[in-house]
Amino acid sequence: FSLPTITYVILLSCRWIGILALYTVHKGQFNCPGGGLLHSYLLVLLILLASIICALSALVYISMQGTISNPGPRKSLPKLLYTRLLLYVPEFIWAVVGAVWVSDSSVHCEKTVINVVIGTVIASWVIIIFTIIGVVIVFDPLGGKKTFYLTDSVNRNLESSQSGQLLYNVKNTATRVWEKRIRLLCCCIVQDDDHRVAFTSIAELFRTYFSDTDLVPSDIAAGLTLLHQEQDKMESCPKEPEEVLCHSPSSLVMDDLDIELENAAHYMLFAAAAYGWPYYIYTNPFTALCKLNGDCCGNRPTDSDITGGDRHNFHFGSILKITGLQYRDFIHISFHNKIYEIPFFVALDHKKEAIVVAVRGTLSFEDVLTDLSADCEDLTLEDVLENGFVHKGITQAANYIYQKLINDGILNQAFTIAPEYKLVIVGHSLGGGTASVLAGMLRVPTLRCYAFSPPGGLLSKSLADYTKHFIVSVIVGKDLVARLSMPNMEDLKRRIVRIVTNCNRPKYQILLRGCWYEVFGGDPDNFPTELDGRSQDALTQPLLAEESLMVHRSPSYNALEDESHLNSPPPYPHLYLPGKIIHIVEESSSRRLCSSDIKYTARWSNERVFSNILISPKMVTDHMPDVVLKALNSLSQDRGSCISCQTR
Repeated sequence: FSLPTITYVILLSCRWIGILALYTVHKGQFNCPGGGLLHSYLLVLLILLASIICALSALVYISMQGTISNPGPRKSLPKLLYTRLLLYVPEFIWAVVGAVWVSDSSVHCEKTVINVVIGTVIASWVIIIFTIIGVVIVFDPLGGKKTFYLTDSVNRNLESSQSGQLLYNVKNTATRVWEKRIRLLCCCIVQDDDHRVAFTSIAELFRTYFSDTDLVPSDIAAGLTLLHQEQDKMESCPKEPEEVLCHSPSSLVMDDLDIELENAAHYMLFAAAAYGWPYYIYTNPFTALCKLNGDCCGNRPTDSDITGGDRHNFHFGSILKITGLQYRDFIHISFHNKIYEIPFFVALDHKKEAIVVAVRGTLSFEDVLTDLSADCEDLTLEDVLENGFVHKGITQAANYIYQKLINDGILNQAFTIAPEYKLVIVGHSLGGGTASVLAGMLRVPTLRCYAFSPPGGLLSKSLADYTKHFIVSVIVGKDLVARLSMPNMEDLKRRIVRIVTNCNRPKYQILLRGCWYEVFGGDPDNFPTELDGRSQDALTQPLLAEESLMVHRSPSYNALEDESHLNSPPPYPHLYLPGKIIHIVEESSSRRLCSSDIKYTARWSNERVFSNILISPKMVTDHMPDVVLKALNSLSQDRGSCISCQTR
């Protein structure tokens, strides 16, 4: 409560000072018909606001006491919250009275005085409305039911029909709550049966993930900033000699890496081009519209088979500009976009003598729903003896493109035009994952796939090993998406719970110190812990997530005392990145006045490197397609210059 309440107190204090100044300036101008009513309104409003500010100030002071895992000093917080809630009643009543008085035709005061009072009335209603919206957003409809839901099911007598039915009802309620939230977020898109199925599936996923904890957003923010500092502290430690030696590659492996990096830099253009005009304008903000103007005003090309909405030819014009291809080089372009149905294009790449299938990444609400449909689905391939698991949403998107390519004869048309060309499938993010699954479905001898920043929870171990023969994944830095999988998310939740529970600093200090560290840098914190040397009974029962985590021993908190839960069957199957993995990391960077010069290095990696989520300001930017393309181009240029130097 401390940081948002401080902000609210500052705003209310500014408002109170403003009303007091206006009241003082216009104090002698209320001697008019109805002026006494307005005078009384302002005077009572000042007293009411002063009372609210005092209550909020006390709320701030109490909320700053204790730590996340020791809320004993904050035991009077509920009473203060109820006091503030009661003050909303006179605040609302006085806002209604003010609106009635201002609109009263019998009031004949100076226009300035009327405007001042109108301003205060409007401000009152704005604050009330935004407060109601905030309460609706953060309100948890489960309430006390979660206490039953969070307790360890082993300690519950769920064999009785009454207890089992109660747990079933609570789970259904939690699922419906998440489903309503998702529907509210997606209210702007047309919803059909596929959307409703996806909403339910995603709601089940969120309900399961948050079922054993009640972490509030500020707890998560505090945990992330502490994890970032802990991670930076560990990275600054010198590596063991054996760890350094194991990364020394042979010359044969380096030659193979150079070839793949050169190919990846070339095909990344196609993966980026699949995003269309949003990517082109993002990377050319000042000149893109001027360059596209001529193409967009021209006639729609008839050589290519184009489906979907591109009324002004913006998407296709951007694809032409990014790839440098001609109209006649495109076999099929689809801008059709629904849930599980994502845009793609098929083109002839004469430079590499390849038929390129480029799949677009996440760019719409429908794509986000496809990403979040993260249930596992069986996928059986003839060349793989063991049945594998795959990401459900991405597999359905790959199946949609597969049906288009095969049933609509798009691939046959392409190979009829260029029978000697090889097939290359590329994509970034969601497109990279879809391209990988699609490559597994297609059985073409010369097929290659380049997946740029694909999601980590994509293929089971057997399928991931099988795809190493024809798929290359390219990951930059600490990319979050490449590490996203349900086991990794469970591990992140467990680490957040561990570090925020053990830290002995108040949450507001953690957040302020974290903001300073993220913006200005400095030395990581030392992480003193509260549980060191103290019995757990000495801690007062927590108010939030820690009640379930500490008292009821949820799976997240068990990690604080033992690792026995690691030997139990995982709640989610482990899914991995596809194919062979090239990991690109920053070697050094030098910042100048208007630009930055970043040096990259690349090496072959394995799926174990991406078995946990790394916290960093670059965890999102490292995923962006322009950053991936920049890193690949930089490596290609550096290696090209090295080769030219050696030949002299």
